[in-house]
Amino acid sequence: MKRQDYISWDEYFMSISLLAAQRSKDPNTQVGCCIVSGKDSPYPENVIISTGYNGFPYGCSDDEFPWDRTGAPNATKYPFVVHSELNAILNAGGKSLVGAKLYVSLFPCNECAKAIIQSGIKEIVYLSNKYKDTDATKASERMLTSAGVKLTQFKPTKDKIVLDFNIE
Repeated sequence: MKRQDYISWDEYFMSISLLAAQRSKDPNTQVGCCIVSGKDSPYPENVIISTGYNGFPYGCSDDEFPWDRTGAPNATKYPFVVHSELNAILNAGGKSLVGAKLYVSLFPCNECAKAIIQSGIKEIVYLSNKYKDTDATKASERMLTSAGVKLTQFKPTKDKIVLDFNIE
């Protein structure tokens, strides 16, 4: 008999997003993203196309740019950080994202929503929407819904998935 306690595709891809978030050096917020081929993609379904996490652009040292959340405009992280969703879109290296699904640990902001819509992604599966009452998130949801992007909050069936490097 085959194993019955294997994880679902949604659990697998959200786990990849959470694992990608662990690459972020942001001391306050770590967000990860995983883009996967969907039913209407030019690729077989459920293939990882790209991943991303929030951080500075290539060539911008993590030690030379600010990680602060408050202060003068150029003394905070906000004008410099690339969000996980945009990083994943850019990391796809020109591969088609038409019809793809995007798994992300935090609901996309309005700026990422624009890139998601323009890239042809048709579904977002998100874990948290802790900023749902902000103007930026409301704008994001409005644009995504208007563009026909399906929004699904991930509902885990288990509290955690453990990775164990000791497999012997």
